[in-house]
Amino acid sequence: MVICEIAIVAMAIIVIMEIVSRNLFNYSFEMSEELGGYIIVGISFLSLSVCQVYRSYHHVQFIQARLSPRMRAASHLLFDVLSLAFCCVLLWQLTRYVMQSHRTGDVAMTLLATPLWIPQAIMPIGVAAAIVSLTRSALGNFRRFRAAAR
Repeated sequence: MVICEIAIVAMAIIVIMEIVSRNLFNYSFEMSEELGGYIIVGISFLSLSVCQVYRSYHHVQFIQARLSPRMRAASHLLFDVLSLAFCCVLLWQLTRYVMQSHRTGDVAMTLLATPLWIPQAIMPIGVAAAIVSLTRSALGNFRRFRAAAR
């Protein structure tokens, strides 16, 4: 969460600098859009685990409220297991994508000429963190499911 907060502050500083330089000095660094895009992607992927830890994802409350504690734990466990499987496939594919970008030497067609594997690497890192969070959540829901069975 701290990394996401720092990224938001950095993006705000970059945008403010761009606004000031364009309006006061008639000069543009011409990189705020590129850096802002990288930061948005980073925040999106790094916040996956934060949202899981704070239970920020949507739940169908009118169904969950009608379930027994055991069935509620089972539905949460099912969600965690399916999400975990999806994230494992996503991690595999994103890692392949970043490795291919690194191998081919792809760079952004901008003034910065950023090697694309650098901002792309945030995606598998964020998904890996989500996998850790989902695993912890699944273990907790499994314990709740077993406790409710007794």
